[in-house]
Amino acid sequence: MRVAIVHYWLVGMRGGEKVIESLCQMYPDADIFTHVYDPAVISPTISSHTIKTSFISALPQSAKRYKSYLPLMPMALEQLDLRGYDLIISSESGPSKGIIPPANALHLCYCHSPMRYIWNMFHDYRERSGPVTRFLMPPLSHYLRTWDAISATRVHAFAANSKTVQRRLKTYYRRDATIIAPPVDVLSFEQVSHNEIEDYYLMVGELVRYKRPDLAVEAFNRSGKKLVVIGGGEMLAEIRALAGSSITVLGPQPFSALKHYYSRCRALIFPGEEDFGIVPVEAMASGRPVIAYNRGGATETVVEGLTGTFFAEQSVDHILEACHRLDRMQLDPAVIKAHAAQFGLGEFSVRMQAFIDENLATHLQ
Repeated sequence: MRVAIVHYWLVGMRGGEKVIESLCQMYPDADIFTHVYDPAVISPTISSHTIKTSFISALPQSAKRYKSYLPLMPMALEQLDLRGYDLIISSESGPSKGIIPPANALHLCYCHSPMRYIWNMFHDYRERSGPVTRFLMPPLSHYLRTWDAISATRVHAFAANSKTVQRRLKTYYRRDATIIAPPVDVLSFEQVSHNEIEDYYLMVGELVRYKRPDLAVEAFNRSGKKLVVIGGGEMLAEIRALAGSSITVLGPQPFSALKHYYSRCRALIFPGEEDFGIVPVEAMASGRPVIAYNRGGATETVVEGLTGTFFAEQSVDHILEACHRLDRMQLDPAVIKAHAAQFGLGEFSVRMQAFIDENLATHLQ
C-alpha cells in the first residue's frame, strides 16, 4: 500500500508537525507533500521521508512569507500529483485537504481545525490587520470558504483533535468526525519533589494575539506575582515592553529549559482559546496544575479541582481570582501527571491506526 501524507507547511516543529512525526513512524515509507519545507527546522524523523513541495515553495521568500500566498494554495494543492497512492492522510489547519485524490484511493483527514482565519476567527484576524489586508480579506476569504467547503467533500472521513474542532467540522462542513487527541511526548517530562517547586507562574507558547499573552502579563503586572514567559512570535517585543518587574520574558528556549520551568512552576497560565492545547498537557505531565480559560480544547484536558482550575472570562480580574482559588486547592502532583498519560504518543498511534483500519475496511468493501 502506497501512502501519502499531506501537510500544510513544514516550517517548524509545533503540534501539527508532531502529528506528522507520529504518522511517519506509523508509515515509514510514506511520501510527504507540503507547500513549503525548511529542512533546518524539521525533525530527522520527518526529513528522512521523501518530501515534495507545491509551486508555493518556488515563490519569493516562501519559507517566511508562505501565509501571504494563501489565496494561491488551493490551486497549488490541486496540481499535486497523487496518482498511484492507495491511502492519503491530510493534516489540516492551513489548506492541505484540498488535493485531488485518485478515484480508488482512500483520503482521510486529521483536522487540527478548519482554517481559523477564514472561519471561526475571521473577524478577530481582520480587526487586527492593516488597512490593505482588512480591505482584501472579505473577497479573498469568501473565495477560500467556498473552495474549502467544497474540498471537504473530497475527504472520505475526518478525525478531529478535540470536541471543539469536531463541532467546527459539523458547523462549517456538515461532516462528522472521530475524536483522536494529538500525540504528546508525556514521558519526556519530569515531576520534581515539593521542595523544588519555586515561586513563579509560567506561560508557554507562541506569542500571538489570539492566545492573549498580553492579558496574562497585565494580570501579573497588577498582582506583583512572578510570571515567567517562554515563547517567540510576533508579539515578543510587545510583551517585553509590557512586562513589569515581576515578569521575566525569556523568549524561545531549548527543550531542556522548558522542561525545567514546567516542573518547578506553581502553575501554568493558559489565557487563550485553543483547538486542543498541547501546552497544558505538557505542564500536567510535569505534575503541575493549569489555570486555563474555560473555552476550547483545554476544557477537554484539564479537570476542575483535580488538575487545575478555569476562569470564565478573558479578563485580568478573572485570571487573578482563579490564581487565588488554585492557591486554596490541595492538588496531588502524582494524580495530575497520571491524568496526562492518556494523551501519550502510543495512545495516539493506537487510536489513529484503528481509525485508518476501520475506514480502509469500509473503503475496500
